Amino acid sequence: MMAEQGRVRWKRFGLILVPVAALTSLLIGATAQGVIAATFVISGNGFKLFAGELRGQGFSLATDVDRTRKGRLVPVIVAGVRRAAVTELCSSALVKTPVGTVTLRLTGGQGGNEVNIDNLVIDVTAGQTAASIRDLELGRDASTLDEVPAGRGPAGTFGGQARVVTLHNVRLGARAVTAATFSLPDLGLRLSRGVHECY
Repeated sequence: MMAEQGRVRWKRFGLILVPVAALTSLLIGATAQGVIAATFVISGNGFKLFAGELRGQGFSLATDVDRTRKGRLVPVIVAGVRRAAVTELCSSALVKTPVGTVTLRLTGGQGGNEVNIDNLVIDVTAGQTAASIRDLELGRDASTLDEVPAGRGPAGTFGGQARVVTLHNVRLGARAVTAATFSLPDLGLRLSRGVHECY
């Protein structure tokens, strides 16, 4: 009787394991391809993003909440672009060090070059830009957004999307950025003492 209770029912085990393994593989593959945004704990500080121009195919907006390592919740606007071409890109972050505050700057798309990004998602806390938008939908349930694969929000929350967007003089305060592919032909990286932000 004891031996009977301890036996593994391999057929039942297989029926459970196969769908779970298939689903896990699907999720891992989707994350690697940028279909599902990879989530991570954000740092305690934000950073700034600037772009002279951003031309996008597929655009989405949703609201969400990021979490720091200490558990602090930060409300953000999740802005997504399915395919973006960017010029004059600059990202800057202030870092406190034993020698004082230093600025870490990343640049690309300078001097006529163009940065190409697929499935770009930015968690934004503040922003300002001049915008031209085509086929806009505002007030859509964020869980039903379909222009950007990783741009959906929680069910029942406010969302918006557009088919085409062009932004000029983009200034964003951000907490996180994810992308499936990020191609910078002229990546520049600089660390300098003091405050030297993008804007």
